[in-house]
Amino acid sequence: MQRKQQEWLTQWKIFNNDETLFLFQDWIYPQKLEDFSGKSVLEAGCGGGVHTVFIAPLAQQVIAVDLNTVELARQRLKGVKNVSVLEADIATMDIGRTFDVVMSIAVVHHTDDPDKTVENLKRHVKPGGKLILWVYAREGNGFVEYVIEPVRKFLIKHFHRRVVLGLAWVLTCFLYIPVFTIYLLPLRFLPYFEYFGNFRRLSFNRNCLNVFDKLNAPQVRFLEKHQVEAWFNGDGFEVLHLSHYKGVSWRVTARRRC
Repeated sequence: MQRKQQEWLTQWKIFNNDETLFLFQDWIYPQKLEDFSGKSVLEAGCGGGVHTVFIAPLAQQVIAVDLNTVELARQRLKGVKNVSVLEADIATMDIGRTFDVVMSIAVVHHTDDPDKTVENLKRHVKPGGKLILWVYAREGNGFVEYVIEPVRKFLIKHFHRRVVLGLAWVLTCFLYIPVFTIYLLPLRFLPYFEYFGNFRRLSFNRNCLNVFDKLNAPQVRFLEKHQVEAWFNGDGFEVLHLSHYKGVSWRVTARRRC
C-alpha cells in the first residue's frame, strides 16, 4: 500500500486555484464534458477537486478518491450533493461497485506501480464503461527524466517546500524568455516545442505550478507507449483513443467490452 505523501497536500494548498478548463478538455480528448452527463463517475486521484468541479454539474454521481488531499477536496466540494470524497490508495482501493466512467488525470505516473494501479482502476469499470487516463510519456521527456529528476532526488527533495516554491518561481520567470522569443519561431525540432505552446496560454501562476510539480513530486515514472498499450491487451478492454499530447504525455480512453 502506498504511503501518504505530505508533498501533495503542500502543493495543492499552495496552488489550490481553479484548473484551466481547456487543459482538462485536452487531457480527456476525444471525450467531452457532455459525455459525463447522467453518468456514475469514479475520479481516481482528485487532488484538491479542481477537475471534479467540471464534471459534477453533469454527472449523476461522482466518487472522488485521493490519499493525500481529501481535506482540500471536501472543502472545495462542500455542498455539492452528488459528490462523495473518499480517502484511499487508488492502487488498492475497493469501492465495492463499478462505474460508467473511471477517470485518472495526472496521477497514475506518480504511484508506486502504475501497472498495478491501472489494473485496479479497470476492475471498477462497468461493462460498456470507459477508463480515461492521462499520464506522463517517456517519449519527449528526456530532459525532465534524466536531468531534472536526478537533481530533485539527490538535492531538491531535501529543501524546505518554501525554498522549492521560490526556485520554481525563478525558473518560471527564466522560461518566459525563450518561450516568448526563440520558441515563437517555427522551429519544431526544439525540445518541448508543442508543450510551450500551452505555456503561452496559461497564467504565470499555472505555469509556476507546472514547474513546482516537477521539483516537488515525491516520485514519477515516465511511461512508454508500449506500456500504455499493454494495459489493455486481451483482457476485455478495447482502446478507443491513444495519442501523444504536446509531445510529453499520453492520453488514452479504453472501453470495457460488454
